Amino acid sequence: ENIIENFLNNIQQAMFYMTSWEMLAVVLSVTYLLLAIMQNIWCWIAAFISTLIYSILFFDASLLMDSALNIFYLVMAIYGWYSWKYGNSKNKGDDLAISSYGFLKNLQIIIVLLIISSVLGYIMANYTKADFAYLDTFTTVFAVFATYMLTKKVLENWLYWVIIDSVSIYIYINKGFYLTAILFVVYTVLAIFAFKQWKEEYLTIEY
Repeated sequence: ENIIENFLNNIQQAMFYMTSWEMLAVVLSVTYLLLAIMQNIWCWIAAFISTLIYSILFFDASLLMDSALNIFYLVMAIYGWYSWKYGNSKNKGDDLAISSYGFLKNLQIIIVLLIISSVLGYIMANYTKADFAYLDTFTTVFAVFATYMLTKKVLENWLYWVIIDSVSIYIYINKGFYLTAILFVVYTVLAIFAFKQWKEEYLTIEY
């Protein structure tokens, strides 16, 4: 009971200290995901504004790597909008269709990303004071590539996000970011739902 009570108290405190800008960024982040599931191109506008806010907030908090990552997301939001609008090589006038990498290509990508994550994780673990060096690096490396996959409407991007978000929940709970952990639970559920929705449409395209 004490654990649950402490957990709820921490959430209440986190909500109390959350700034209006942070709240707006959270709302826009969820909006981005919901619109992405529906393949609505406006998702990239929501992503652009939310990542811009996070970039400034993290920079002000001296979280320079997180700020840099969000600047990358900012660029990817612009690229994602362009890709969804003009990225259909078959029919230039049509929006980008859902595609799939297939099992073998995904396996190759995962192996390469795991190698990169291990090398960078080793550097972070041995030459910085980073907590959860390997796990944090893993989520960052895979998130960067999963974001690229989403800009290309690759079906499996959602499976990558399910794993990334699940690992992130563990990290955030251990670091005391309980509200963020709950947000990532929502992200995980939405990613599962998104994969189901996109897969159904992809199968209708294929057949």
